[in-house]
Amino acid sequence: MKHVIALDVGGTGMKAALLAQDGSVLFEARRPTGREHGTDAVVAAILDFAADLADEGRSRFGATPLAAGVAVPGTIDEQSGVAVYSANLGWRDLPLRRLLGERLAAGAGAALPVALGHDVRSGGLAEGRLGAGRGVGRFLFIALGTGIAGAIGIGGRIEAGAHGYGGEIGHVVVRPGGPLCGCGARGCLERLASASAVSRAWAEAGGGPDADAASCAAAVEAGDDRAIAIWRRAVDALADGIVLGQSLLDPSRVIIGGGLAEAGDTLFTPLRAAVTERLTFQMPPEVVPAMLKDTAACLGAGLLAWDLLSSEVTA
Repeated sequence: MKHVIALDVGGTGMKAALLAQDGSVLFEARRPTGREHGTDAVVAAILDFAADLADEGRSRFGATPLAAGVAVPGTIDEQSGVAVYSANLGWRDLPLRRLLGERLAAGAGAALPVALGHDVRSGGLAEGRLGAGRGVGRFLFIALGTGIAGAIGIGGRIEAGAHGYGGEIGHVVVRPGGPLCGCGARGCLERLASASAVSRAWAEAGGGPDADAASCAAAVEAGDDRAIAIWRRAVDALADGIVLGQSLLDPSRVIIGGGLAEAGDTLFTPLRAAVTERLTFQMPPEVVPAMLKDTAACLGAGLLAWDLLSSEVTA
């Protein structure tokens, strides 16, 4: 059975799979990232996990994986295979593609192609081909988690931009002069509508010691006026960001993923209404939940590996 390694490296955990060419999962596993042990330990954990996955493929299918794809957070240079910077994982200018290639070659006896991708763009790729964007020519994927990031899907591929920052909708300013964002600007969408922003506002409003975005959503459903006001502000900011993206990109579908999307209709019903009421001449997009949830980036990493093999065949 032909397969590739797919690996999604998160701030606290790693998700991995052996992926067939049609996107079906042949084997999956999870491990902690181990960032509490330092950057070197994180890199070792990634390399060890990839090597163990290769061994798993040889054991199960009698064949070495054809390639590997890894999705990581932060700033990356996909062309050079370098993980430029990650605040959560502590690395700078990490030549991850080379390190993985060397480690996997040691076990296989030959070099394996390795693709490096951004976690959210990889998730967007998977949603585009296997999930809520399947068959859609142009879509915008937005992940609402600790922060907010996005991916621009065009014709089955993800547009990374001239410098690799395409889709960074979390850092468009929707409230000029608003609260300071970690990027240094004020009023960024991420600072107002991410899960962490909702959690912070709910805690400040007296949501209790376990206040988070999920408990705020539950309080909204229960009719709590404080929670409703917080939720409304976040939805309004998100709607402004979506309309900005609609004006620039004209996608037919906007796919919302990440932890905040787990609120279901509590999020999507007011969000769709808020987007519609803001549109003037723009064609309204479908606003839909993501389908692949927390497996999207891992599946996307595997698709990047298969794409790499396809490009080598046609080169």
